Amino acid sequence: MTIGGMENVEVFTSEGKGRGLKATKEFWAADVIFAERAYSAVVFDSLVNVVCHTCFKRQEKLHRCGQCKFAHYCDRTCQKDAWLNHKNECSAIKRHGKVPNENIRLAARVMWRVEREGGGLTEGCLVPVDDLQSHVEHFGEEALKELRGDVDTFLQYWPPQSQQFSMQYISRIFGVINCNGFTLSDQRGLQAVGVGIFPNLGLVNHDCWPNCTVIFNNGKIELRALGKISEGEELTVSYIDFLNVSEERKKQLKKQYYFDCTCEHCQKGLKDDLFLGVKDDPKPSQEVVKEMIQFSKDTLEKIDKARSEGLYHEVVKLCRECLQKQEPVLADTNIYTLRMLSTVSEVLSYLQAFEEASHYARRMVDGYMKLYHPNNAQLGMAIMRAGLTNWHAGNIEVGHSMICKAYAILLVTHGPSHPITKDLEAMRVQTEMELRMFRQNEFMYHKMREAALNNQPMQVMAEPSNEPAPALFHKKQ
Repeated sequence: MTIGGMENVEVFTSEGKGRGLKATKEFWAADVIFAERAYSAVVFDSLVNVVCHTCFKRQEKLHRCGQCKFAHYCDRTCQKDAWLNHKNECSAIKRHGKVPNENIRLAARVMWRVEREGGGLTEGCLVPVDDLQSHVEHFGEEALKELRGDVDTFLQYWPPQSQQFSMQYISRIFGVINCNGFTLSDQRGLQAVGVGIFPNLGLVNHDCWPNCTVIFNNGKIELRALGKISEGEELTVSYIDFLNVSEERKKQLKKQYYFDCTCEHCQKGLKDDLFLGVKDDPKPSQEVVKEMIQFSKDTLEKIDKARSEGLYHEVVKLCRECLQKQEPVLADTNIYTLRMLSTVSEVLSYLQAFEEASHYARRMVDGYMKLYHPNNAQLGMAIMRAGLTNWHAGNIEVGHSMICKAYAILLVTHGPSHPITKDLEAMRVQTEMELRMFRQNEFMYHKMREAALNNQPMQVMAEPSNEPAPALFHKKQ
């Protein structure tokens, strides 16, 4: 079997969900069920000068297309590989005199490919691109207004010599992008850099506690098994982050994807008791809990404002105050406590206050471990960051243990060849060596560590951003 072959899956009608994909053989954790290259993809408007338009890697120095002056590439190889998809775009940008937004650029790339190959089944695709869900009929007034604006701009951008599509067809393609646009991340998987359409992935239905995960690696997506999957079992991924009460997740899915989630976790409200957890001894009154949650919501708004203005010391102050007030009322698995712990540990690490950050990071990881699927990619990334923070704080035993745990999760969710897994492997080897030294002679270990840190600039954490971790599917807010 070749990786990327679609013989591992088949399309079927899933009860109450329409089409879905099921496994045609048994899979185990970390197996790649299929890999798929984008049917069409574009870089986000804000990053067009710093991300390669072919492989989506972030680079310092990129070559610019000499014709349209818009497209950027790593090198001649990436530029050559892009030409088939960029040729029409290149002349359309020159003719139009300006570059339209990412949505319009993606719709145009999809339609140039349909023009080239016809709208039917493309090689390797289980479904034609124009047969994916579009939900245009469910759009509210606001979304329809935006759609009309996009279609108008598209018609000005679309060249007269290209095949002319009906308004209905153009609207449908915009709907397909809205519902199926998959977020592409940079080579280390840490920043969302673009959006693409993957028809086979578009057939995989949602479950809040899924049996698969999707990762973008080296120019293609991989659908990877999170645990044992039996032959004939439906394959599912989670379209949103699990970290919320079932009622809120259902609202988000209805608003963004137009369906009612009927997964077991939503129907039975599994883990909701933990997400809403309060202290046991003494148990606070409902009134006190209600007030605390309102206070936490208000504080989160203030934190967002302070973060957007780069006032990080203010963010830390707000978090500390809120955590102190939450302490006697909310449990450590409570969604509001976890949001505070996540924010304060990230910002303190950025400010290099590693000792304090490490304490909060440990509490956050303890909470996450009780809530997330044991092989959840976001859990793996959070444990990795907490491990790094603890290592920076000199807590070598905790740091090493967390880095090992994160590495085990990322081997399943990202695979051994992903750059972030390779980074983690290097960290694991280094912390293991340091741990051995620490156990042999603690005093010498601290002396050597101090010297090493004085001689080389510490690898500082990235500046905290207001952006959440890259979501699986790209939605216009």
